[in-house]
Formats: sequence, structure tokens, C-alpha cells
Amino acid sequence: MGIGMGMERSPFRWLLPAAVLALLVLAWELVVRLNQLPPYILPSPLLVAQTLVKDRVVLFQSMLVTLHTTVLALAFAVLGGVGLALVFASSRIVEFSLFPIAVILQVTPIIAIAPLMLIYLSTDTAVLVCAWIVAFFPVLANTTLGLKSIDPNLRDLFRLSGASGWQTLVQLKLPTALPYFLGGLRIAGGLALIGAVVGEIAAGSAGQGSGLAFRIVESAYRLNIPRLFASLLLISFAGILIYGVLSLVSWLALRRWHESELGAG
Repeated sequence: MGIGMGMERSPFRWLLPAAVLALLVLAWELVVRLNQLPPYILPSPLLVAQTLVKDRVVLFQSMLVTLHTTVLALAFAVLGGVGLALVFASSRIVEFSLFPIAVILQVTPIIAIAPLMLIYLSTDTAVLVCAWIVAFFPVLANTTLGLKSIDPNLRDLFRLSGASGWQTLVQLKLPTALPYFLGGLRIAGGLALIGAVVGEIAAGSAGQGSGLAFRIVESAYRLNIPRLFASLLLISFAGILIYGVLSLVSWLALRRWHESELGAG
């Protein structure tokens, strides 16, 4: 256990993945150079980096559009998911009535829904709805599970102490559900980005949009493969950024009392 904890806190935790990534990039560069591949087949990492610098204004503006949609969809997913989970926890009839609908939204491929959204909604709204649909269910499901995972002994103690429903919710149910909610939030953050990208691709196929996925579609049509790879790189960076921020929020909220984060400092 001591060795494991030492590895988690040592620089090797970050240096090893960075070294593997550097080797992969080096191998990519060698494959392009040794086989003399043209940029429209496979651009080199150096050319992708140069494109990222050359087209930085357009690409970073598109990245901000995608991030704005993702964050907004995640916020709506949190509001709707937590609110509906509280209703589910207090009414089994409502849960039995509405939860299957949420499951249907989750299991229906978003790539099939996106073109329909573009028919009935404006481009920006359609992309936002696509991102919200895929981010909503993890928040709802995890928060509902957390609200149902109360220790029966603690629940009985609150009841014997004469605690009101509000006191039980604030002092027992919500703290119990918080780790579950934060776990669902980390999942929902990545899914919201995926939903936004899918929506933007569908909009880009129709000649609309301005996010990073639209730049991917545009670059593919124009055979501007270096810009396509640069857009993909920024989408990956956006995903890492979202996951890192949500992981930090989870650590700050749980580090002093929950066993999942007690040893992560």
C-alpha cells in the first residue's frame, strides 16, 4: 500500500503518461517522414502544430463556441437531473412514470436525433439540446441512486430525533448523495462535449454552425487535413479540461470527509 500511495503522489504519475504520449507522437512523425506521406493522407505532428498556430484565431473561437454549448448543456443537465432526482426520491409513482422516458432518451443514439433537432429548432438550440440529452441521464441516475443509498440506521435516528423532512434532506440525504452526484457529473461533462460535437457535425453537414466539429466537417470537405487534425486536438484538450475541472471540484467537495478522496491529497 505504501508503494502504491508513493507512486500516486510522485511525479511518475504524470511523467509516465507524458512519456508514452511523446513516444506516440514521435512514432507518428517517423511514419510520415519515412513513408513520405502527403498532408492530405496523414499530416505530421509538426504540420498540425503549425496549422494550430496559423489558424489559431478561427480554431480558438470555434473552441469557445463548443465549450460554451457544453457548459450550458451541463448546467441544464445538473438543474434538471438533480431536481427530478429529488422528485423521484420523494414519489415512487413519479419515478415509475418518468424514469423509463429518461432511459429511452439515453439509449437512443444521439446521431439519430440530431438531424431531427435541426429540422424543428435553430442550429444553436439543436446543438444545445443534443448535448443536454446525453448529459442529463448520468446526473439523474447517479443522484437518484445516492438519495436512495441512505444508511437505514441514520434514517431511523433522524426519525426518532424528530427531524423534519427538510432537515433530513439537507443533513442526511444530500450529503449521502453528493459523491454519487459528483461521479455522475464527471461522466456527464464528457458526454455533454460528445453531444455538442455530434450536434455540430450534423449542423456542419447542413452547412451551418461554427464550433470545432463544424471546422472538422469543413476541413474534410476541403481536404484541409492538417486543420482537421488541429480541430481534433482542441476537442481532446477541451475534454481533458472539462474532466480536470470537474475532478478538482469533486476533490474539493469530498477531500475532508469521504473515503474516495481522503488519500488523494
